[in-house]
Amino acid sequence: MKITGRKTLWEGKFLRTVLIKYSDLRADSGPAGATETVRDWEAFERVNCDGIVGIVPFTENSEVILIRQFRPPINGNVIELPAGLCDYGESLRDAAERELLEETGYSAGRMDFLIKGPMSSGASSEMLNVYVATGLTFVGIGKRDETENIEVLKIPLDKLNYRLLELLKDGNFIDLKILGLVEMAKKVIS
Repeated sequence: MKITGRKTLWEGKFLRTVLIKYSDLRADSGPAGATETVRDWEAFERVNCDGIVGIVPFTENSEVILIRQFRPPINGNVIELPAGLCDYGESLRDAAERELLEETGYSAGRMDFLIKGPMSSGASSEMLNVYVATGLTFVGIGKRDETENIEVLKIPLDKLNYRLLELLKDGNFIDLKILGLVEMAKKVIS
């Protein structure tokens, strides 16, 4: 398989939708050998940024810091890890430090790269770059984006699953990346 073309269908301030043409080569058992089919795939991409960062912040008291914020696409509050966009010319690590401060008020004494991977590979080209933040110091909430209304949650690691279920029962949505990334990050810092 290979990409044979791309066309922008729509572009806004933060996102663009694209039509991707790709060639799908399949082996046949008949005399023709293989059949090539050109297919279309609709996707979206970020604009006006150099990447996406997520942060798994751990306190010295074995707590993970999560955030709760309203997300218009799903018309509800989501419990998630601090995250954000990397500005042009900014390093991913610097973006992770900035987003942690803006969203939680914590500064990290140490910020270590954990993993990079697709956010929603069937719909988007977004790649999430995840960092583990330790040695946290509360310095006060930084300048937030005007659209952000964030509540900071400190949850003991040994109560994380229980607390997430409580938050779910209270009508919040839970970002499914939390559990896997926290487990990966715990192995890195132990």
